Amino acid sequence: MAIAAFEGWNDAAEAASAVVNHLGISWESTPIAAIDPDDFYDFQVNRPVIEVIEGKAERLVWPTTRLSLARASDTGLSRDIVLVHGVEPNMRWRGFTDELIGGLTELGVESLILVGALLADSPHTRPVPVQVSGSETKLLHAAASEPTDYKGSSGIVGVLQYMCAAADISTVSLWASVPHYVAQSPSPKVTLALLRAVEDVLDAPLPQADLPEEARAWERGVDELAQQDSDVADYVRTLEEAKDATDLPEASGDAIAREFERYLRRRTDHSDGD
Repeated sequence: MAIAAFEGWNDAAEAASAVVNHLGISWESTPIAAIDPDDFYDFQVNRPVIEVIEGKAERLVWPTTRLSLARASDTGLSRDIVLVHGVEPNMRWRGFTDELIGGLTELGVESLILVGALLADSPHTRPVPVQVSGSETKLLHAAASEPTDYKGSSGIVGVLQYMCAAADISTVSLWASVPHYVAQSPSPKVTLALLRAVEDVLDAPLPQADLPEEARAWERGVDELAQQDSDVADYVRTLEEAKDATDLPEASGDAIAREFERYLRRRTDHSDGD
């Protein structure tokens, strides 16, 4: 199993890449590979980052895609997890996906969870919508979702999803909506929503650390900002009314059921650890 996110077009408010970063830190994952960036990145668009300490250049980090390994014994899951944290390439996407899929295949990855985030007309006061698509009905069912219809532009996440399916790697793609009026990073409420969606696919509790508290603090902060600007407050109310009008009662019931299932998973996990 692998979990992947890419900075750039696919990563509004850096909410998706934050999921992989969060899991990498929580699981103390070990770096195992990186794609040579020379063939895939324009360094005038995605510039390398240099670290200078007391006048001395100590570190240079090139934009690329890196793989790390989280061992099952560290994750609490029944399998190792490969974490893929990348920067969307600027060129030769087919060559890039071939190289990445080849690496995943060598590592024995049979299924891939892709996470992304996009700007949307979504109120920050409501649960974060997460759209799901995938190549396997079983994975879609695990994410408690019906297939999504979409025709339009794609980032590297969509390309990788399509190419993985052709390479017999099962995929599920999770896209969360970031309120466009608070698009700056970080967006912990959106990151938490994606993490919970990944949790549903894996059917296992994942470490949340301080994310729930950070999400609540973020929402309170946006509330305060909205209250200071009557135009923003009116706009948020308009979004809330539109959201509430389109949410079906059965959809709300499904959300409550999924939240209860998560609660039971965490309770069972804590009981097993006692």
